[in-house]
Amino acid sequence: MSWGTELWDQFDNLEKHTQWGIDILEKYIKFVKERTEIELSYAKQLRNLSKKYQPKKNSKEEEEYRYTACKAFLSTLNETNDYAGQHEVISENMTSQITVELARYVQELKQERKSHFHEGRKAQQHIETCWKQLESSKRRFERDCKEADRAQQYFEKMDADINVTKADVEKARQQAQIRHQMAEDSKADYSSILQKFNQQQREYYHSHIPSIFQKIQEMEERRIVRIGESMKTYAEVDRQVIPIIGKCLDGIVKAAESIDQKNDSQLVIEAYKSGFEPPGDFEFEDYTQPMKRTVSDNSLSNSRGDGKAELKFGGKSKGKLWPFIKKNKGATPEDFSNLPPEQRRKKLQLKVDELNKEIQKETDQRDAITKMKDVYLKNPQMGDPASLDHKLTEVNQNIEKLRLEAQKFEAWLAEVEGRLPARGDQARRQSGMYDGQTAPTVNNCAQDRESPDGSYTEEQSQESEVKVLATDFDDEFDDEEPLPAIGTCKALYTFDGQNEGTISVIEGETLYVIEEDKGDGWTRIRRSEDEEGYVPTSYVEVYLDKNAKESALKMASKQNEREGLVSSQFFSLQDGKTLKGTDRWNGGFLWVFITLIWKLSGYARAP
Repeated sequence: MSWGTELWDQFDNLEKHTQWGIDILEKYIKFVKERTEIELSYAKQLRNLSKKYQPKKNSKEEEEYRYTACKAFLSTLNETNDYAGQHEVISENMTSQITVELARYVQELKQERKSHFHEGRKAQQHIETCWKQLESSKRRFERDCKEADRAQQYFEKMDADINVTKADVEKARQQAQIRHQMAEDSKADYSSILQKFNQQQREYYHSHIPSIFQKIQEMEERRIVRIGESMKTYAEVDRQVIPIIGKCLDGIVKAAESIDQKNDSQLVIEAYKSGFEPPGDFEFEDYTQPMKRTVSDNSLSNSRGDGKAELKFGGKSKGKLWPFIKKNKGATPEDFSNLPPEQRRKKLQLKVDELNKEIQKETDQRDAITKMKDVYLKNPQMGDPASLDHKLTEVNQNIEKLRLEAQKFEAWLAEVEGRLPARGDQARRQSGMYDGQTAPTVNNCAQDRESPDGSYTEEQSQESEVKVLATDFDDEFDDEEPLPAIGTCKALYTFDGQNEGTISVIEGETLYVIEEDKGDGWTRIRRSEDEEGYVPTSYVEVYLDKNAKESALKMASKQNEREGLVSSQFFSLQDGKTLKGTDRWNGGFLWVFITLIWKLSGYARAP
């Protein structure tokens, strides 16, 4: 089966067919190219998707990935990123093994096809030229034969006519002979050209054209084989990444199987455990029997002169401190005393670990500098040893500073863990006690503070004797006008406010907001005129009234101006004497002292 023998007369159709074959190949190349673009786009979208849901570094979101479910999700993101990489591999391999190779092959195929058909057209033109020569000699031979016949007939006519002279007859005879000779020459020429043409025609149809068509057939068959091989490569490129994609999917399954719900539950306990003990039972208070209630020595919001006993869940609990001290709820204490014990312990442990890492880092740097100094001492040409003294001194100072800082936090951690006695009302921990110095009687820079949950968030600058004065003196301010409500709130959860300054709420209860969150996580609310206190902001849903809030801000501004007359003055007690301040302060303090003596004498309140 050969195109040269079967399709010897289909030169034009073969030319069209081979062009169609090249068009099909180019169409397939375009298809593969668009597939590679889709794979790249898909891989890019997968990578962007994986990157979008990756946890941000040094953020709260990163801390959530300690849970096994979040770790599994992170593994899924990483495996998805690897999965995207395999689609990039598919695109690269298809481009290099199919698109580029086929594009080069198409150019070669076009050149080969052009060469074959050029050769075929050349053979066609040659046979057509021979055919024209044959036709020309044939027509000439025919014309000469006719001329010879006419000349012979004319001679015979002249020879039969008795009236024609002998000279005219001879002339006609010679003309007839010439025409016969020309006819014979034309016949010989025509016969020669005909034989030559027949030979060339046989070579054309039985040799040249079959050879050319055979080459074209082989070229077309190679094209068909090549496109088939490319389709196999197309499938193999996909098949090669299937094992790796399978590993990616296996990784996702393995991550999903590693999820441990019990471990996640334990992590929740570690993250939010406060360390407080559950409240005990309430004692029965028999109001049918006369009771003698005494003022607590360390409470700032105990029973008033009306003789009412207060409960931690319902009593008036404004959580007031020394009125001359400016509140600073927004600042976070250095010792994390605003946190529950368990959370405080974790924060302190984390801080100690960070400081130890910094100490190790500085120690390694010091060792490196020391070794370099020894090298300089042994080989002075390499450098001046004295040039490292300043850096070595600086590193030693940093190490010492970090060690003191670590000792301070370790002491706080030891206190939380029970290795040191807990802080009492009369003995406050001073930040400077860890550097070997004795804490002064009056500490003007103490970091202790007090928050609504009983931890310390307020600055302290008086001795315990002054604190007692402040406690009783604070009672005189309890009758001041209550703060106006700036909105309402709805309790989302039940909160047992058992610490000083807090108030209990029940889920679904609606209360008034008198002071919004200042950044410390606590909101001040009121149930009635005699019941107010702090609750965690996350436990309530707040609805603020804009007009009421503006009025409260104006009222608070006036109150701050009034309290600022004495809070701005610095005072201390030493050897039982009051240091000199302004006349306004001296008069105020004297009035406080007289009021205190009057109360202690028993005349201030009914027994």
